Amino acid sequence: MQEQLDKAIEYFKKRDWDKAIDIFTAILEKNPDNAEIYNNLALCYANKGDYEKAERNFLHALELNPKIVQAYINLADIYYRQKDFEHGIGLLNTGIYELPEELILSHYLARFYMEDARLDLAIDELEQILERQPDNYDAYYDLGKVHFELGNYQLAIENFENVLEYKENNEFVYYILAQAYEANDEIDKAISNYLKAITVNDKFHPAYKKAGILFMARGDYDDAIEYFEDYIKLDVPEEEIDSVKALIEKVKKKRDEK
Repeated sequence: MQEQLDKAIEYFKKRDWDKAIDIFTAILEKNPDNAEIYNNLALCYANKGDYEKAERNFLHALELNPKIVQAYINLADIYYRQKDFEHGIGLLNTGIYELPEELILSHYLARFYMEDARLDLAIDELEQILERQPDNYDAYYDLGKVHFELGNYQLAIENFENVLEYKENNEFVYYILAQAYEANDEIDKAISNYLKAITVNDKFHPAYKKAGILFMARGDYDDAIEYFEDYIKLDVPEEEIDSVKALIEKVKKKRDEK
């Protein structure tokens, strides 16, 4: 069996799903109660896009051994892609019951709640995770996103700021933090974080446009023109370039009239 298993894993690593499936299936003919092999077989089907067979084999793996955390994660991923939130939430609640120490299942559950617009339940899950893992920056990030969606911008800011304690110099975090400050009408801090995003990644074009818009709104026309001009030098669609060029001309006109 070990020789067959090694061969199947070799094919799996090569992404030769059909050959891996053949060997895993052959192993199961002699070892029909091996939950790990069912999980591996299901993962091959999932990678092929045959979600029906993947689901069936993941569920069989969990029937044989309800403690395989990876099977819950793999099957939850299929449900998530298919936007089958009902089955995903049910599966993950079962997994949390069987494996309460595996907080990754709680985090997956929170993300299902977020996608299903059950934001209060998502907050509950994320806050429970942070009680046990206060350095879980992914949980802070998701909690910030939930509060932002609910319009709780100050709480969103606090959570995004917490992310930066553990994940410094990330343009995406600076960008979403800037959006929260902007929504909270803290324009100077919003601009500051858009500029930090640009400092981290000078090709991160969304931050240039956002900074330009806020500078324009604040009446800092030279700065607005500078960031708009930098923006259109980056990899943006041609129609966007034409639109921003027209905007630059309007800003120049306002500046000259000032």
